[in-house]
Amino acid sequence: MEIYVAVTDNNWYKYLADKANIDEVNFWQPSGKSRFHALNPGDLFLFKLHSPYNKIAGGGFFAHSSILPVSLAWDAFEEKNGASSYREMRKLIEKYRKTGTTLEDYKIGCIILTDPFFFSEDEWIPQPENWRKNIVRGKTYDTNERYGRELWEEFQLRLQERRLANIDEFAEPKESKYGEPVLIKPRLGQGSFRILVTDVYQRKGAVTQEKALPTLEAAHIKPFSESGPNDIGNGILFRSDIHRLFDKGYATISPNYHFEVSGRIKEEFHNGETYYKMHGSKLHLPGKKELKPKLEFITWHNENVYLG
Repeated sequence: MEIYVAVTDNNWYKYLADKANIDEVNFWQPSGKSRFHALNPGDLFLFKLHSPYNKIAGGGFFAHSSILPVSLAWDAFEEKNGASSYREMRKLIEKYRKTGTTLEDYKIGCIILTDPFFFSEDEWIPQPENWRKNIVRGKTYDTNERYGRELWEEFQLRLQERRLANIDEFAEPKESKYGEPVLIKPRLGQGSFRILVTDVYQRKGAVTQEKALPTLEAAHIKPFSESGPNDIGNGILFRSDIHRLFDKGYATISPNYHFEVSGRIKEEFHNGETYYKMHGSKLHLPGKKELKPKLEFITWHNENVYLG
């Protein structure tokens, strides 16, 4: 298993550490030039604070990485970006980008972590002995080697101490985190779900193949409010108007992955020609079977939402 130790902005850390019950965070990188590829989903990602602390103060579990316009990163994660507002987030980022107060919707690197944890100061872990001062972003450690194994043992020690102290954050074992990495990590948050679905669909709407990112939305096939999970098999990427029709029951998808439009649009709104042209069209879906919409959620939508 790999562990990544990331150089972490102290203000980002402090803001999030003061929050309670956070299920995910966006560990952003000010430059949007390349995606983060150091870990597999489920691997451990640790926060190493800047000077004067220079210690590991928490972490999370890697779910996904992406390159996003800063506005979309804020829309997806809001305060889970480590700032109280979009303006404050930009100020933090621009401190490193040195871009001043420009209104450009520049791109940033996004490392999406689930189940983040924040140690109290007396739990902070010293940085590994082989850590070099000139490391700007972070360093990968292998748990089969000395320093990686030591980091894993320190983490496990704090995990055990928190279980004994009945701290909710680590009260129950989460075995899936400590075994082999999986393709799509369960327990995604809403922001993680949104970005993962967007990327899995290659940023193109499943019906329209629209590429304008601000118009695209990750839809739950079975709504979250109806216990629909943040699972990739319960997601599909739609243009915003298609998403609204789908949620209201004026459109659905068939078990063989075709787009269907309800006759109720014409009955109720005396229009809908644009959408009827799409009726029966085959959806553009991810190539891998495990990433496509699951039949159980499609069936639920057809039986409980679609107006026919």
